[in-house]
Amino acid sequence: MVTIHKSACPLDCPDLCGLDVTVENGRVTKVEGDHRSPITNGFICGKVRKIADHLYCDERVMAPRIRVGAKGGGQWRDVSWDEALGVITDKLARIKATSGGEAILPYHYGGSNGWLTEGGLAGRFFRRLGASTLKQTFCAAATMAAVRGMYGVMPGVALEDYAHAQLIVLWGVNPSATSIHLVPIIEKAREAGAKLVVVDPRRTPLARRADLHLAVQPGGDLPVALAIANALFTRGLADQGFLESQAAEVDEFAARAARWSIADAAAAAQLPAADIETFIELYASSSPAVIRVGWGLERNRNGGSAAAAIMALPAVAGKFGVRGGGYTMSNGDVKWTLAQETGIGEPAAKTRAINMSDLPGALRLTDPRVEALFVYNCNPAVTAPDQRGVLAELAREDLFVVVHDQVMTDTANLADIVLPATAFLEHRELRRGYGAMRLYDSPAVVAPPGDARSNTAVFGELLRRFDLVRPGDAMTDDELVASTLAASEHGAKLRAELDANGVALPPLGDRPIPFVDAFPGTPDAKVHLVPVALDREAAPTGGLYAYQSDPGTAEYPLALISPALATQITSTFGQLRSAPAHLELHPDDAASRGIGDGDAVRIFNAQGEIRCDVKLSRDVRPGVCSLPKGLWRKHTANQLTSNALIPAHFADLGGQAAFNDARVQVERA
Repeated sequence: MVTIHKSACPLDCPDLCGLDVTVENGRVTKVEGDHRSPITNGFICGKVRKIADHLYCDERVMAPRIRVGAKGGGQWRDVSWDEALGVITDKLARIKATSGGEAILPYHYGGSNGWLTEGGLAGRFFRRLGASTLKQTFCAAATMAAVRGMYGVMPGVALEDYAHAQLIVLWGVNPSATSIHLVPIIEKAREAGAKLVVVDPRRTPLARRADLHLAVQPGGDLPVALAIANALFTRGLADQGFLESQAAEVDEFAARAARWSIADAAAAAQLPAADIETFIELYASSSPAVIRVGWGLERNRNGGSAAAAIMALPAVAGKFGVRGGGYTMSNGDVKWTLAQETGIGEPAAKTRAINMSDLPGALRLTDPRVEALFVYNCNPAVTAPDQRGVLAELAREDLFVVVHDQVMTDTANLADIVLPATAFLEHRELRRGYGAMRLYDSPAVVAPPGDARSNTAVFGELLRRFDLVRPGDAMTDDELVASTLAASEHGAKLRAELDANGVALPPLGDRPIPFVDAFPGTPDAKVHLVPVALDREAAPTGGLYAYQSDPGTAEYPLALISPALATQITSTFGQLRSAPAHLELHPDDAASRGIGDGDAVRIFNAQGEIRCDVKLSRDVRPGVCSLPKGLWRKHTANQLTSNALIPAHFADLGGQAAFNDARVQVERA
């Protein structure tokens, strides 16, 4: 029997595609894009088009399993759900009774999950248990701190409206790998005469075709943005009328930007000064002009200030108020009047907050020491900084580790108990886009293989076993969706749209124009160019917009970056990748080290080393080398990835991991 079902992809991508899923004899056999959203427009990425390879791969966890033998030894005993949950309940209850709830740490990220599987009953369970609270800082911590401090809750330019822009700036983002539906929109704009600027250390596919590519040194985005702002002010190119009526702290921002001349910024970012001048000319003279602010630029010591400086540019230059003009960060900030907290149904716990980007430090804490780690929606063995420290802590026999995942990840291999999880086509999901302004309510379209259970089912049962269920609690997916919509002032409208087609638009519509239809969600409805709270948070590093110089040294001169793979969502789908990792290295850097294409190399700094083969490429600028993020341990010769070389410090805002501040040396192995 063949049936076709509607669904939506919740994976960590701005596009939020609607899907047509073909099911034959109870198995997914084909996935295609549908036409419910003009963003999807009938096509999807290769990752999701081949989702059946993931759903039915050999690495899929089919039943709960308990470790036998040493951690990491690969020996398991399949057990029933009742036995597995019984062991977990007994262990967590003993830890809570003897050491307190904060000795339990939930570890999750959930960028590829909706509101039912990230938050929901899992959040409720750990809050009521009194567990430690996790600060999620792998991505978007610095950028979201910046945008919320400056603009509050306000949507940016709709992705569809890039077609109206005369200038498109892609700053720290590679849509060819992470948001493919923006690419044809950009091409449409270019056919109509728009110019394209790409700011990225790598020559991405769009950078190769751009009118201007600024191959900025990682961490150099901040001085470049401030120098551009300074030029706008000093050359009479700032929109004084907009700034007087719509912005605050204008003089203070101008004073801080004035610290940077074009020449000084070019030196710090290792760019030709003429390229920055060209950018200024293009940006000042183009309208509509839009900046797509990416997440690559936040992954360093200056990340929060860099994001803030870039998002200040459309305010200074007066680029808002026209369709296709302004910036886009996360359009999850469109005002849906829906709250993820409704589904959790429990106030945020007042327990200690632990930064997920310092997992080894968290696991070494005392008073109390973390005795249990419950991992879901995450694979920290290959995604968290200080990989060697993470692996050492996970291997502790006195640390009880539970992993709920779809496949046997590198983290699952070090667990005490592994629980089989459903994939998004196997459970209901409510997902709001952060690029496409859409909300999807997607039912399960196929039964999960084996004994896989959703987060709702697992944590609902744990709530019951711990006697933490209260009268009136929403406990099923259907009840969670109903209660979330019922709490919204626009819930009836959204419910009607979802019932009609499985997709709903925001109350403001899917293409609001910033400063026409939507305004800053700050208390005074103004743009704050130097928010007091952000300035205070950044005080330890000199305050907002203070530049921290490049951490490279003579001993470790190369910047190691970890861009996204087009075939994975961070580490998700990594089990399907059989090809070994290659370090991308510029030919000039290779020649000075006697390295040839295809050589085995050692990438190292004081924190450790990675061994793999090298691929010479002019797509990385001199002084920069690249090893993709999301690699699994099997992809390198010594089973370590770029996360083994990441420094211990964070970005200036949000506790953001400074992945791209790794400075290394490379030599032939």
